[in-house]
Amino acid sequence: MTKEGAQVQLLGVDTGGTFTDFVCSDGERLRIHKVLSTPERPEAAILQGVRELGLADEPLRLMHGSTVATNAVLEGQGARVMYVTGRGLGDVLTLGRQHRERLYALELAPAEPPVPPELCWETGGRLGPDGALVDPLSDEDLAAFDQALAERRPEAVAINLPFSFVDGGPEDTLAARVPEGVFVARSHKVLAEYGEYERGIATWLNARVGPVMSGYLNRLTQALPKASVSVMQSSGERVAADQAARMAVNLLLSGPAGGLMAGRYLGELAGEPRLLSFDMGGTSTDVAVIDGEPALTSEGHIGGWPVAVPMVDMHTIGAGGGSLASVDAGGLLQVGPRSAGADPGPACYGRGGAGATVTDAHLVLGRLRPDAFLGGDMTLEPAAARQALTRLGEGLALSPEQAAEGVLRLANEHMARALRVISVERGLDPRDFTLLSFGGAGGLHVCALAEALDMSRALVPVHAGVLSALGMLAAPRGRQLSRTLTGPLSALGAERVEQVLAALADSGRRALSAEGVAVAEQRTHPSLDLRYQGQAYTLNVAWSGVAATLEAFHRLHEQRYGHRLEEPVELVNVRQSVTGPRPVPPLPRLLPGEGGPVALGRVHGVAGEVPVYDRARLGAGQVLRGPALVTEQVATTWLAPGWTARVDEYGNLLMERA
Repeated sequence: MTKEGAQVQLLGVDTGGTFTDFVCSDGERLRIHKVLSTPERPEAAILQGVRELGLADEPLRLMHGSTVATNAVLEGQGARVMYVTGRGLGDVLTLGRQHRERLYALELAPAEPPVPPELCWETGGRLGPDGALVDPLSDEDLAAFDQALAERRPEAVAINLPFSFVDGGPEDTLAARVPEGVFVARSHKVLAEYGEYERGIATWLNARVGPVMSGYLNRLTQALPKASVSVMQSSGERVAADQAARMAVNLLLSGPAGGLMAGRYLGELAGEPRLLSFDMGGTSTDVAVIDGEPALTSEGHIGGWPVAVPMVDMHTIGAGGGSLASVDAGGLLQVGPRSAGADPGPACYGRGGAGATVTDAHLVLGRLRPDAFLGGDMTLEPAAARQALTRLGEGLALSPEQAAEGVLRLANEHMARALRVISVERGLDPRDFTLLSFGGAGGLHVCALAEALDMSRALVPVHAGVLSALGMLAAPRGRQLSRTLTGPLSALGAERVEQVLAALADSGRRALSAEGVAVAEQRTHPSLDLRYQGQAYTLNVAWSGVAATLEAFHRLHEQRYGHRLEEPVELVNVRQSVTGPRPVPPLPRLLPGEGGPVALGRVHGVAGEVPVYDRARLGAGQVLRGPALVTEQVATTWLAPGWTARVDEYGNLLMERA
């Protein structure tokens, strides 16, 4: 393995629903590139981009975010899984938590169970909460398990025995009997936490998508024999490709995590560490909070399933540049969640798309330049966009321009609502933050969203259109480890907590050392999941000794919910983050200067012509005043009237509202 930090070709790749983005670094400069995604075989777009960048025969370190595991879950694809659990618990995944999507619906169609009954196998090996053996794993159990494997011939096996997080021995015994070539997931390796249902779902998902991820990574690494490949985890750290398939459930927010890592890095450079971020791509928009570091959660959901492994705390909605607009049966305008995707894409792509999209609306209103899309590599077709908006407007008795304005207003409202969910609903005032906009379509909406949230500052970072790919280069190698340890924190005491934290840290250090990260360069970040006794949900607080941690929990609870209690504080889970050094992508500094407009254009609703600036020609310290358009190779920013933008030394646009 190439030693971490060596001056080699670094390639960050983000596979999105519409485009696959590339950021290449040779240690001195960055090159960016985009190609249309190939959803059926995601590696095809990556290999195309590698060839077009001239890297096919170059030694390189490829770091990428992948949607393979996510798409497999959302589309119901994956391996045929045999679920193995303790006696009497075969129905746990089917029963779930008895949550109803529609609370007052009198008739609900029965949902398909995650694992059909014939693939659920109950056996011995049950432990008690103290680790004592309650139901031994007998020779008869093992023989019956062998026969069940032979008869059912699963492609993967998910083993989830009760209280396996205390002692994984019985799970290991069963895993050793699974035939070679069959993927095995053990719950004490996937999620060593209490919650039989959540742990079972995580283990089942890992088994279901593990073979899919393994096949994809094998094809990619075989096609790039000179590349060292790593994959972004949902928590914002990278893991080696040969380890990633075993941890497939940890990759479900792989791409979006990259954008937050780059946002953290560029926010620090710009002097803006407190950010509300929105990543608007072609298919969806992801919103999150970066308060020094991106927040993590273990209460995420993908495709309706709870995913209790650590992931960036993010809210996703179906609103992107490719979101389709339509008129519903009641005559109301709707935008999303359906998307035109990469093929055929928006009508203006000229690839056969007929429906009006958010991108078409921007083009009709003059906020997109047809000859400046993807740096001129792709020319948009205004006539096709106008025709699509004309058809949409006919159903609403509106002109194409009025229909386009309606599409953008509705898309903005969807995104503003999502930003309120992750800020206002959690006790955070958006006005205390700077709005970070990225993704190919983000810069076109940043001013409108900031105004909707009464925010006065915004940041459109350099390379905003490929920020998730840049984030792959800014992410350290790392592991997020956890284990359930329950009881009143004061009674457990610091010594017991430190013992578990030390064991988790040792496990993480061994994993990173195997990937070439020196122990001296590794950092640990311990934390605890705490709650008031009797509560069902927890808050995560950094560990700093019993007294200080308890006080931090009380403060956080008061900030989040408006009050603190006098109840005892209970420890639920112990967490340990182990990370390597943070890479620093080389960002060239701009020279002071004043790059003038490269063109003038008409924007609907603005009297007179609007200056169009090429972002690559702007100088450090230059101030732009809205209305103006700022174009670049992979994105466009609409600087609305009443806004100014200052270019910092790295090329970031620091925007302020008068």
